[in-house]
Amino acid sequence: MPQPAASINPERLKTLLEGVNRFGFNPETGGYNRPGFSREDLDCRAWFAAQMLDDGLSVWNDGALNIFGRFGPREGPCIMAGSHLDTVVNGGAFDGSLGTCVALECVRAMKDAGLTPQKAIEVAATSEEEGRFGGMLGSQAITGAVTADWIAQATDAEGVLLTQAMRSHGLNPTGILDASRAAGSIAAFLELHIEQGPVLEAEQIPIGIADRVSGVCYLELDFTGTANHSGTTPMNLRADAFAGLADLAATIPDLIGAHGTDQSRITIGHVTLTPNHPHTIPGGANFSVIIRDTSEEVMRTLREAFLKNAQAAAGRNDLETAVTERSWLSPVLLDSGLADLLENLAGQHGLPARRMPSGAGHDAQTMQAFCPSALIFVPSRGGISHAPQEHSDWSDIEKGANLMLQAMIELSGATG
Repeated sequence: MPQPAASINPERLKTLLEGVNRFGFNPETGGYNRPGFSREDLDCRAWFAAQMLDDGLSVWNDGALNIFGRFGPREGPCIMAGSHLDTVVNGGAFDGSLGTCVALECVRAMKDAGLTPQKAIEVAATSEEEGRFGGMLGSQAITGAVTADWIAQATDAEGVLLTQAMRSHGLNPTGILDASRAAGSIAAFLELHIEQGPVLEAEQIPIGIADRVSGVCYLELDFTGTANHSGTTPMNLRADAFAGLADLAATIPDLIGAHGTDQSRITIGHVTLTPNHPHTIPGGANFSVIIRDTSEEVMRTLREAFLKNAQAAAGRNDLETAVTERSWLSPVLLDSGLADLLENLAGQHGLPARRMPSGAGHDAQTMQAFCPSALIFVPSRGGISHAPQEHSDWSDIEKGANLMLQAMIELSGATG
């Protein structure tokens, strides 16, 4: 087995990740709260930028609050590597943050080994990947996929506008439009991420190489009926918004069976009932719907069928319905050449690896439209993610991080 020119320092990587996870930790749940553009998110990003400055990188942020640290030549295209630092509410310690920390640790390892990239490396901590306001704001801004109209109307599940959230921290929302990179400025994008699924652990394979990423359709629906007394209103005379929601939810398995694939997912994840009182029939239900598949055609078929089911459920329960599409991210085939490179490097260093789809959305998915992109997975214990129980074993993390390091050395043409 060939010996690598450099290797990561797992203890140093662990310390870096622990530093990130000091921000937004909830000791009562064991989870982490760094929603995009929250105070905890901004403080964490400032801390991470300081770490890169201490390492001698050229550091800056753009108008979308993506943070970059450049190592190597000041001019010319770069190899970008990283992930995100924001979390879902009560999320885990590894999602996103691990990949950002691995990218910086790889640069540290290259510097330790006396390696200088011929093509610059940029460590990226993208912003608002978890979709608090819909989509993947940071990477979409880099690729120029964000519009002024979208910025103006983007809101989170609590009704907070993106523009409000940014201005509350002294940030200018129109700066997002200035974050787009020039064509050719990024030669490749590399991301390491936890799998967030059970496949690698079940098959006892330490490395996954994603070759495609599911698309994400984010809908918001409203069912409107009549709030009324729960004791005086006969069951057959109700316009119960929750009953309509339950009716709709029960149609999902058959809908996927009729129109979906083994990669299809439909999730009703956030629900608000009004008046939300024990003795009152819910007159309103506002809820999110996330539709995923690796085929855009299947996604559109599922969307159409789901909305037909929504209208039927509303009709059966005497409800009115309204639909808003918050975002649409198409399925993506990741760069086959980069996937081949990762698979070859894994083989050279004795690391079992498998090609696989990604059911979750990632920055690599967005970046692929702009530059060749690749995504490395490490196993997730029990397949759990977006929860405090999220965990990846450090023996697997070390393998994935060293594969990332070798790819960065290769792509940047680093020499000693």
